Amino acid sequence: MNKKSVWKSSFSFPKETGRIFFLMNDKEIEDLTSAKSEIANNSFLAESLFNQGYEVIPIISPEYSKTLKENLKTQYSPAVIYIKGNKQILSEKSIAIVGSRSASDISLEFTDNIARLASLDYKVVVSGFAKGIDKQALDSAIKYKGQSIIVLPQGILTFGTGFKTYYRQIVDGDVIVLSTFFPKAPWSTGLAMARNPIIYGLANEIYVAESSDSGGTWSGVKDGLRKNRIIYVRKPDANENNANQLLIDLGAKAVDFAGNIIQGTIGENKELTLF
Repeated sequence: MNKKSVWKSSFSFPKETGRIFFLMNDKEIEDLTSAKSEIANNSFLAESLFNQGYEVIPIISPEYSKTLKENLKTQYSPAVIYIKGNKQILSEKSIAIVGSRSASDISLEFTDNIARLASLDYKVVVSGFAKGIDKQALDSAIKYKGQSIIVLPQGILTFGTGFKTYYRQIVDGDVIVLSTFFPKAPWSTGLAMARNPIIYGLANEIYVAESSDSGGTWSGVKDGLRKNRIIYVRKPDANENNANQLLIDLGAKAVDFAGNIIQGTIGENKELTLF
C-alpha cells in the first residue's frame, strides 16, 4: 500500500501508521483526527459563507494579497483570509495610518490629512477599525471618496452591525472587510493584538499619527523596524506627551503634517534599542 492510498483510506489510521508513512508525531496525528471530526461542521460553515457573499481566499490563490505575503513572508502569512467586498482593492497600493485609541486632536487632524492625500493618490487606506486613529483613517478615506480595507479583530461573521454601517461603501466597491480568524470568533484582546501584524502587512507604507511607549502601535512599529520596514512617524511638538520622538530615535522617519520627511531627525538617541 502506497502513501496515497493510505491517505485516502481514512483519517482514522493507527498512530503507528501515521509515524511510519507520514513521519507524523503524536500531536500532528491528534490534530488531523480532530480536523476529521470538524469536516461536516466546516462544510456547512463554508456553504453558509458563500451563500452570504463572503469569500475564502487561501494563500496559494492568485487573489491572495501579494503585499501581505511579501511583507509577512509565506511562513508568517495567514493560511486563509476571509473577505467581503471588492477584492480588487487587495492588489492596489496601500497605506496604514496607525496610532492611539485616545489620540489628540492634532493626531486626528494629521490622520485626516494623510488619508486625504492617499485618497487623492488612489492609495487604499488600511484600518484596524479601532477607536481613535484607526476609525479616523477609515472615516476620512470614505469622506474623500477613497478606498479602504477594514481589518477585523474578530471573525467576519460577527461584524453584523459594521456591514450595515458600511453597506453602501461595500456595494460601491470602495470598502472591503477582511478577517484572518475563525468566522464566528468574537472580539477579544488577543485577536486585536494578533490583527496588528496583518494591518502592517497589508500596507505598502505605514504612518504613525501618535503612539504611547507601550501597546499595539509601539510594539508594531518596533517589530516593523526590526524587519527593516520604512515607517513614517509624525514629528511631535515639544509640549506633546507621547512616544513619537522615541520611535523616531529608534529609526523611524519623522514627517510633517503632510507626510513629508523631515531631515536630520533620525537616530538622535543612540542609547535606545529595539530589543
